[in-house]
Amino acid sequence: MATIKIKQVRSAIKRPKVQKDTLVALGLKKLNQVVEHEATPSILGMVAAVRHLVEVQEN
Repeated sequence: MATIKIKQVRSAIKRPKVQKDTLVALGLKKLNQVVEHEATPSILGMVAAVRHLVEVQEN
């Protein structure tokens, strides 16, 4: 599988708890933080749920 880099570009303040929990599950705790994950269906589903808060870069 390919890896993807996920960067949090918008704040989680005033977002539903589900979206905050999704960011934490992806490993994102701070703004502009970048994490790298395998592009599995579960990770891609989490990214889709918070696509308005993150940027994705494929490697």
